[in-house]
Amino acid sequence: MSAAAAFIVKIAPVVVKLRVEGSPIFPSVRIAQAGLETGWKIPEHKNMGGYKVGSGQLTPYWHGKIVNKGTWEVYDGKRVDVTAAFRAYDSVEDFFRDQDLLFQLPRYDRVRLATTPEQQADMLQKCGYATDPQYGEKLKRIIDNYDLKRYDLEAEVEITVIEGLRRQVEQLAAENKRLQQRVEKLENRAKMAAVPEWAKEAVDAAVAAGIVDTPEGGSYDFYRILTVMYRKGLI
Repeated sequence: MSAAAAFIVKIAPVVVKLRVEGSPIFPSVRIAQAGLETGWKIPEHKNMGGYKVGSGQLTPYWHGKIVNKGTWEVYDGKRVDVTAAFRAYDSVEDFFRDQDLLFQLPRYDRVRLATTPEQQADMLQKCGYATDPQYGEKLKRIIDNYDLKRYDLEAEVEITVIEGLRRQVEQLAAENKRLQQRVEKLENRAKMAAVPEWAKEAVDAAVAAGIVDTPEGGSYDFYRILTVMYRKGLI
């Protein structure tokens, strides 16, 4: 297995899971970006997308650890080698979740709203995630070369299955509510507001015998049974 294939196998389950949970980033784009930024090797600092320290504001997924390393930027069409401070993470998933927080900024509106992996790759470049003017094209080539859209499809299938199950649960809950209401309605119908005249002697006898504590509110069948028992001398 090639280094790229091994890399993809390791991170694909994570990015698919995040997409299913609601991440705006296509799994194909996320894998392509991670491969491009890391050279298809999970770094020790688990920063999979060249995410610099930036504002330095801590998040639930980044706790302030940094790593200084060499990189390059493009300024005025020229490549410039620099050293920059990058965020360091405890896990690959922490990085991706922290990156999703970054993508919630208005600056990345077009990234979130992209409807295809190709469009999203272009928007990452246009929104300024990277200074490389070829960033979007590189991501799209990687997506094609490694058939990464299959992970988008995998996520879509899981989302469809989950939505189907959710609808079934909602339908069952609604049906259960309807059945409960029907039972309550039937129970209320079964209860009589007062003891019927034909059952009063039987009820009085049952109360005297300690068989019944609260005779009011019984059903028709309840009073009928007491009356039969009374007439047979059982009360």
